[in-house]
Amino acid sequence: MLDWLDQVQERLDRFAGDSGAGASVLSPADIELLLELARSAAHETGQRTNAPLVAYLVGYAHGRSPETELQDLVAAALDKRDG
Repeated sequence: MLDWLDQVQERLDRFAGDSGAGASVLSPADIELLLELARSAAHETGQRTNAPLVAYLVGYAHGRSPETELQDLVAAALDKRDG
């Protein structure tokens, strides 16, 4: 799985014009967080198709606000924020 993800990341980096090595690398913690997001979206709604859609929405929000931690965006998407 990781080799495939690495290849996809490299293609997306090239497509986006980012020549920096590993510009959009997912850490193991990011992978687990995003998989939990997908699991929760699919199980809470009963619709597996919601998993990639919510992942896209979180990614889109992260792209618009890159200073926001991914874990905070996932928590907001799952409505598990503190406060």
